[in-house]
Amino acid sequence: MTKTYSPKPADIDRSWFLVDGDGLRLGRLATVVASTLRGKHKPMYTPHEDTGDFVIVVNAEKVVLTGRKEDQKLYRRHSNRPGGLKEQTAREVRAKKPEMLVESAVKGMLPKNSLGRRMFRKLKVYAGAEHPHEAQQPQALDIPGAQDLQGTADA
Repeated sequence: MTKTYSPKPADIDRSWFLVDGDGLRLGRLATVVASTLRGKHKPMYTPHEDTGDFVIVVNAEKVVLTGRKEDQKLYRRHSNRPGGLKEQTAREVRAKKPEMLVESAVKGMLPKNSLGRRMFRKLKVYAGAEHPHEAQQPQALDIPGAQDLQGTADA
């Protein structure tokens, strides 16, 4: 009788990956990043365990939103006080905190529980090209079709 394999915390080897968001579409970038954070690219993937890797996203301010999403997509937050709903368009968010575009897209694709919060902590997003994780020697993460997407999106 075969037994189900469940990876132990010591068996999980965490790598660091680097993604340059310059010219990439937000949703396509977020799906690959979320899948890597979950560990779905590994043979030892287990849905109820955190087997994923660390991901660094640079140039988040240069991520592309297609169509009219720049002006129509809304980011909402609430202070839990009466009248505390705040809304911002994607253009306003990009001007104030461009990292939030990528973070919110990836966070929406992760599990909505403590496991998802633990996975989200492994995501590092930076607006510019500089990041403080050179010591981890991150590898480039391959985004399928990234060559086709760069420079072809509507601005």
